[in-house]
Amino acid sequence: MTSRGYAVARGGTALAVLGAVLGALLVTVGVVRHASGAPGDRCDRFAAEAAARAREVTGTGERVVVIGDSWSAGLGLDDPGDSWPSRLPGSVHVAGFSGSGFSALASECGAGVSFAARAGQVLRGGADLVVVEGGLNDHDRPDAEIRAGFARLMAVVEASGRPVVVVGPPAAPARAGSVPRVDALLADLAERHGAAYVSTVGWHLDYLDDGLHLTEAGHREFGDLVADQITLTRR
Repeated sequence: MTSRGYAVARGGTALAVLGAVLGALLVTVGVVRHASGAPGDRCDRFAAEAAARAREVTGTGERVVVIGDSWSAGLGLDDPGDSWPSRLPGSVHVAGFSGSGFSALASECGAGVSFAARAGQVLRGGADLVVVEGGLNDHDRPDAEIRAGFARLMAVVEASGRPVVVVGPPAAPARAGSVPRVDALLADLAERHGAAYVSTVGWHLDYLDDGLHLTEAGHREFGDLVADQITLTRR
């Protein structure tokens, strides 16, 4: 994936947009957790970690926006800024929230942190490419919920007119049994919406002891593989 010289938001405008997005995220999580009775401390921590990761912009060139879950947020890493999106070429902006997914109820923190709910805010700063990574947190959600959440997400992304690549869930040991169903469903939905799809089911990665999150080496492996696949999809 090479830079194509697109204009990107810079300086005061970009910082203002980022500040508004992060502030809205923190407020949204606070409202949702109180309304739903979700575990407040953990949701507050996830929101703070998401805001911290969003401030870590890597690379230069075309503006790439990554919407994802704990893998994008870098949960479990000493430096969350080393999470897998940092391996992508371009000026990479990450909107990762631990526990979130395509379906509205994938996260215990409520529908306000789903991919679709966050997409509008994170795309206000512009994007030349949108990468959506997830599916592991949808492992116990019905197909109908995943379809509905995917449709809401794509409505937002399609309205922005930006190309989108969907990166599906790998067979993480802790949830390997449910991954094939989610992977097949996301592949079908991506095709129906004209989005490129990257299946990661067969990738052998290095996991932490929980069998769900990646080690630092695993993030490097995953990021490099995703970067290679994105390059292929854009040829």
